[in-house]
Amino acid sequence: MEENQGVKLLGFWVSPYVLRVKWALKLKGIEYEYIEEDVFNKSPLLLKLNPVKGQVPVLVHDGKPIPESIVILEYIDEVWKHSPLLPQDPYERANSRFWAKFAAEKLQAYAWEALCSRGEDHERAIKASMEALEKMEKELNGKKFFGGDKIGFVDLVAGFISYQLPVYEEIVSMKILDSSKFPAITNWINNFLNHPLIKEELPPKHKMLAYFSNRRNVILVQNSSNK
Repeated sequence: MEENQGVKLLGFWVSPYVLRVKWALKLKGIEYEYIEEDVFNKSPLLLKLNPVKGQVPVLVHDGKPIPESIVILEYIDEVWKHSPLLPQDPYERANSRFWAKFAAEKLQAYAWEALCSRGEDHERAIKASMEALEKMEKELNGKKFFGGDKIGFVDLVAGFISYQLPVYEEIVSMKILDSSKFPAITNWINNFLNHPLIKEELPPKHKMLAYFSNRRNVILVQNSSNK
C-alpha cells in the first residue's frame, strides 16, 4: 500500500492550524484530498473523526484520523521521512519542539488576546506579544529560517506571524511587528512569504480582514455580556 494512499485533510480556510499542515504536505510533495469544514456548523464527518474536540485540522491517512496540528506535523515527518521538518540531532529536535510550543502557546495566544480585547487587557496583550517576539528574534540569530537554510518545523508553526499578525494589527490599529525592533523576524517574514509553496496557500487578505473583524466583534460582545 502506498504511503500517500488515502491522505485527506479536514480544514477551515482561515485556520492557521490547518495552514501549517497544508504547508507541510506541500513541502514534502504529498498529494491529498482537502475537505473544507464549516467550524460553526460541524459536519457529522468531523465529529466522527475528532469526537474529543470536534476541531480542525484532522489528517486522515489510510482511514486513520490524526487531530491537532502539531501532532499532525510530527506524524507527517515520521511517516514521510524525506525533506525532514525536524532536525535529526536529538537536542536540536527537542529545541525545535520547544520553540514551536512557545510560538503557539505564548505569541499566538497573546496576539489573539490583543485582537479580541480592549483597554488594559489589550495593552497588556500587546506588551506580552512583543516580549515573546523578542525571544524569537534572539532565537533566529541571523538564520534565514528557524530551521536554518530551509523551512522547518518551527517556521510552519510560527508561520501565522508572517501573514495573520499584520491583519490583526490593521484591524485594531496596533503595532507589534516593528521592523526596527525585530529586524531578524522581518527578514524571516520576507523569506517565508516569498517561498513559492508558502505564498500559494495564503488566504486572501481582504477575506481575513472581514473574518477576523467579525470574530473580534462577536467575542467583544460575548465578553461584555459575561461581565
